[in-house]
Amino acid sequence: MNVPAELRYSSDHEWVKKDGNRYLVGITDFAQSELGEIVYVDVTSEGEEIGQGETFGSIEAVKTVADLMMPIAGTVVEVNPALEDKPELVNSDPYGEGWIIAIEGGNDDHFGALMDSEAYKGMIG
Repeated sequence: MNVPAELRYSSDHEWVKKDGNRYLVGITDFAQSELGEIVYVDVTSEGEEIGQGETFGSIEAVKTVADLMMPIAGTVVEVNPALEDKPELVNSDPYGEGWIIAIEGGNDDHFGALMDSEAYKGMIG
């Protein structure tokens, strides 16, 4: 299972990467493998301020639909436009081209409190 050391992780299987003054958010390799083939990513919260632990969208796989949970509070400033035509990028490149949202105004304390890669690996076994 791929768990990059430079990212932080939530117990809901989202990852966060600090990118200048914003944060990129996606789902982990573990999460995408558990969901199976991703067919649709639904995020309608662009422009909204979302609290930590709140739902910011959903992700649909062939067999299930799962809520996407905000790992740190912030304002959704961008939804990955590539996912509209290629939601399978979440499967093939979950930490790269398969990122889901970018947020600004994120709380650095929330970011720092997320799991590092070793803690996340321990959680998923």
